[in-house]
Amino acid sequence: MTAETFVIVGASLAGGKAAETLREDGFDGRVVLVGAETEPPYERPPLSKGYLSGADDRSAAFLHEASWWAEHDIDWRPGTAAVGLDLQSRTLALHPADTLGYDRLLIATGSTPRTLEVPGADLDGVRYLRTLDQADALRRAFGRGEPVVVIGAGWIGLETAAAARGHGCPVTVVEMGPLPLQRVLGDEVATVYRDLHRAHGVDFRFGAGIGEFRGSGGAVQSVVLDDGSELAAGTVVVGVGIRPMTDLAQSAGLAVDNGIVTDARLRTSDPFVYACGDVASSFNPLLGRHLRVEHWANALNGGPAAARAMLGGTQEYAPLPYFFSDQYDLGMEYSGWVAPGEYDRVVFRGDPSVDAQAAPEFVAFWLREDRVLAGMNANVWDVNEDIQALVKAGLDGRPADPAKLADPSVPLPEVLA
Repeated sequence: MTAETFVIVGASLAGGKAAETLREDGFDGRVVLVGAETEPPYERPPLSKGYLSGADDRSAAFLHEASWWAEHDIDWRPGTAAVGLDLQSRTLALHPADTLGYDRLLIATGSTPRTLEVPGADLDGVRYLRTLDQADALRRAFGRGEPVVVIGAGWIGLETAAAARGHGCPVTVVEMGPLPLQRVLGDEVATVYRDLHRAHGVDFRFGAGIGEFRGSGGAVQSVVLDDGSELAAGTVVVGVGIRPMTDLAQSAGLAVDNGIVTDARLRTSDPFVYACGDVASSFNPLLGRHLRVEHWANALNGGPAAARAMLGGTQEYAPLPYFFSDQYDLGMEYSGWVAPGEYDRVVFRGDPSVDAQAAPEFVAFWLREDRVLAGMNANVWDVNEDIQALVKAGLDGRPADPAKLADPSVPLPEVLA
């Protein structure tokens, strides 16, 4: 009997963890890991956190040493792009050359940054952050201490701003909305991050759009806002969101709706094709809806879940969304999921006020009808499991007592009404 061939498209964290899990769980067939980048599979959080800030070495990002993949009989194809998928013949076309047949296929192609189409967008020094080589370039640029303008006050924008300030760069953040992270955190907690960055010397320009980038000799020198004001810039970091890389799936005829649509076992509309990570819009039984999650934990856990499903496992993938961020001396973890307008109050345990002398320590809870939908612990540690338990109780319809939530003297397991 011919050994089966499992092909994974996308050699970052999700794809790498899937390949690793196939071997750990005893699959002895052929495993091919196709990656457009030339770097071995790596994690992305260090790109805007430890590595960019200078706290961690470059090597800390890699999932394994480059030799590990061959040692585990995984055919890693660096610098190779998947350019065509034929579902009927179960073949994958590659660039620069080759065609692969597969028995099971996993698409873990991730996302790509949204670009700004304004005059001067092609000037040297206008940068994005998604890949390790882009982090290399930003770290070198920050080391020069020149003015940095960050476009977009989401997670990447704010983490990049914090790293640039740590290198001593003057930083201005330009944001269309009235607050940073407003769509993710709401006004109550977004205000904390605005005050945190201001306390560290960041200048915000809210309600502002970009008119153009200006430069000399092919290099950016300033950013012109839509009101005509001009900001000096040796480096511009554009962080205006990402889009899932669904082109391969869409051209093949797989169901796509803000990501490759999968069921709770990460199977696509084709029974021999799976998807995970940033690119997948998966049905989450815990939340009762399809959701595309762009954070590290989904790649870390989704890759192994997809691998086990490819091996015939029947367990549903039902993670509680989780992400973390480190900015200056404020570290946080967030568990749960709340869409804009879907909560009716935020309850704080501790004081979220930003003091110039010390970062705040608090836990925030997003509630609807007293049910906890999400929680964030900021500089308060060893409580994440309790927060996740409260969120799961809230999803089951069990309310919490808001007064107890706000009282640090009441243990979190005792706050349910």
